[in-house]
Parts: sequence; structure tokens; C-alpha cells
Amino acid sequence: MGRRRKKGRPVSGWLILDKAHDVGSTEAVSKVKWLFQAQKAGHAGTLDPLATGVLPIALGEATKTVPYIMDAQKRYRFTAKWGVSTATDDGEGEVIATSDRRPSVEEIGAVLDRFTGDIEQVPPQFSAIKVGGERAYDIARDGGEVALAARTITIHELEIVDTPSTDETVFEAVTGKGAYVRALVRDIAHAVGTEGHVSQLRRLSVGPFHADDGVTIAQLEEITLLEDRDEVLTPIALSLSGLPQAAVDGPQADKLRRGQAAVIAPPVAKGVRGDSAGTIEAVLAVLHDDPVAICELDGLKLKPTRVFNL
Repeated sequence: MGRRRKKGRPVSGWLILDKAHDVGSTEAVSKVKWLFQAQKAGHAGTLDPLATGVLPIALGEATKTVPYIMDAQKRYRFTAKWGVSTATDDGEGEVIATSDRRPSVEEIGAVLDRFTGDIEQVPPQFSAIKVGGERAYDIARDGGEVALAARTITIHELEIVDTPSTDETVFEAVTGKGAYVRALVRDIAHAVGTEGHVSQLRRLSVGPFHADDGVTIAQLEEITLLEDRDEVLTPIALSLSGLPQAAVDGPQADKLRRGQAAVIAPPVAKGVRGDSAGTIEAVLAVLHDDPVAICELDGLKLKPTRVFNL
């Protein structure tokens, strides 16, 4: 019996989606997959339904590079509303605590160092973290309580960019993997002696993908020809721009695509280095600037770990 034929087109690339307000990440991926009639699609990092901005969506072979974008730094602009805490730590949840205290800009600025660098953060009750096989937000929606453990996350940058009123402060932050902006605002509020939640949140960038280069679902729907929609996709190689590259020729590329190691001549790849244990970082093998495979480097031997069928 032969293999079942995959439905859809074998289109590959990254879509820098500028997600609209009140659209879930899974819903957005399904819509994009349908618009491109793609065989395969996935996203790199959930964005809350009430948030807007960059939701990178991988199509086809680009799904093999999702982990590299998941681990990338993310920049957010967000508004903290002081005096009210909610069950979801954003404007969607029911009010669970209030405070008459409104912190000054100086008071807020004085605590920001506590929330920069490697810090411990307890994720929101309404989060996608799995507890006993269930999503925390499903347990919370059913009225249950989850004891989520604190975990170490990294906040690379955190600054105040605007103060529209005594009730609101606008921040920008650059975060590492696993950081929750909603939890960040909750904890800053408690640090200055008040309550707080996120009233607006926009993701400005994820790794090499920026909102200025993004496209909305509405804009995609205005493009009637599939071939024209394909033109808005970003090449797979951009998601791997942080990896050192090794140029290979045609026969070497064929070997790598078959899962075989390829031997290359020095210089191997600019910036390639190993750690003290002798482990070699990932290297991207390219043929005429097109990605062939993500490889491990052993001496002058490239061993493919992820092969692109482009």
C-alpha cells in the first residue's frame, strides 16, 4: 500500500503575521494554512488573543526551523493599568483585587532593576503550561487552581516609554524564551505596592522578524492569486541567520540531503567554534545561499541533523 498523499501545496517559508486583536494563535495558523493551501504550518511562540503584533508562522520546510525562532529574543510594547488585578492578568479576566495607590514614574523606575536580567517568575494561572497533562488555562477556566512553580527567565531590557495618565504606564521590554509580560506587570505592581494588569500588548519583534515587515490576514485575503501570496513569504534562511554557514557544492548537497555526511575543505565556516567539551555548534550548509541542512561539524565533516527538501 502506497503512502497517503498529503493535502495541500508543498509551499515553504516564514510568514511574518501581524496578528490582529482578539484572534488566537491557533486560529491564526489555521487561517494562514488555508489561505496558502499549505501542507504543513506551525507558529513560533503563542501570542495571547488580546495581544497584537508579530506571530511568526512557518509553512512547509520552515517548520523544521521553529525551535530557532522559539529561542529567539522578543521585543514587546505594553501598557500596565494600575489599581486593578484580574484573574488572567490582562483586561479579559474578572477583577480579583483593587488598590487606590498609583505609583509615580520615579517609584516604578526604582524597581525595574529587580526585573532585569535573570529573574524568577511564576507564570500566570491562565497560561499554556501543562499541569498533569492539562493546560493551566483549561484548569483555571474550569474553576480550578494550579500551583505553578517559579522558573528562571531573562529580561534583557526593560524601560518606561510613556505615561499617558496616573493610571497607566507604557513599557518596552526585550525578553528571552518563556517570559510572560502579564506576570511581569503583575509583579512590578506588587513591588510598588499596588495592583496591576496588562491593558494593551503588542509584540514588535521575534528574532529577525519585525512588525514593520509584517502582513495582516486582511491584507493576505486581498491577494487573490496563490503565487502572489507566496511572494510575501520570508526565506527559511533568515530564521537561521544566527548560525555559522558552510558552503557546499552540488555533490556534497546531494549527500547531505540523503542523510549522509559531507567532507568539506577549509576554511569551514566563519565563526564556527566548539565548547570546552569539544561539542560543535550547529552549522548551516548552503548551496548558492539556499539552505541544504543543519549539521553538526566534526573536523571537516558535516553531519546532517535537519535536511531541507526544497
